[in-house]
Amino acid sequence: MNVNLDPVEKLFPVAIQQALKLVDPSWLPVVIKGLKAISSVDIDYLPGLIEGQFLPTAGKMFAAFSMPLDQVRYILVGEGPYPRDQSATGFCFMDGAVSDLWSTEAQGGLSKKVNRATSLRNFIKMLLVADGHLDVNHTTATAMATISAFARKANSGLIQSLPELQKNMIDHGFLLLNASLVFRPDVAPMRDARAWQAFLQVIFSALNEYQHSSVGKPISLVLWGKIAAQLKQIPASDFFPHVIAEHPYNLSFIANESMQNFFSPMRLLSK
Repeated sequence: MNVNLDPVEKLFPVAIQQALKLVDPSWLPVVIKGLKAISSVDIDYLPGLIEGQFLPTAGKMFAAFSMPLDQVRYILVGEGPYPRDQSATGFCFMDGAVSDLWSTEAQGGLSKKVNRATSLRNFIKMLLVADGHLDVNHTTATAMATISAFARKANSGLIQSLPELQKNMIDHGFLLLNASLVFRPDVAPMRDARAWQAFLQVIFSALNEYQHSSVGKPISLVLWGKIAAQLKQIPASDFFPHVIAEHPYNLSFIANESMQNFFSPMRLLSK
């Protein structure tokens, strides 16, 4: 898409302007307003960001906003992008280094790349429990091998790849955000997350206006991890009912009953 920027918006660093190309038109004025809100709090933040190294690269900073605003039903917020270039996609918990979900090895469970992405691995296991495929008390390699063998059957009805999971989530209305839209190796994640709170205040306010419009539908806020939970401090978070859990890199996330109950009706692992 072509991004038409007024003279004020052209003051954004070129890398920011390029990243805006992935933003859906319904979001573009909101995202720009959010960026201006960051600059109003700290005029040096965005220029300083661009001068250093950060993830995601390749203009994917605002990739989550590629879905239309009126399709959002849930705002899922993680802590920040994966700290690896290939993995950081601009969508929370969607690891770009992962394709296949299931191992093709004998007695294999989830694929090696899923198992290396701890948060994603635990999220998928929680979904398996929520969907009745996995016993929460038996999540061993043997149990996962049995599930993998079933999942890879042509008639299993289960998805095979992470892009399919991402599509299912977006089709259910998940805006896949992070508390900080960037990861920098030399900056504490909490520090960047604080800088992006002004941006997210604008994003949440726009979604609240939509949900109370004549065509709007209710929206819920889902916060995973301590950094994401800090968003409860911004006023606009009060516009939505909250669903809060520990970060999925904790093994306890698999057995989190509130998460199981929340996701069970969605059947996100089904085709």
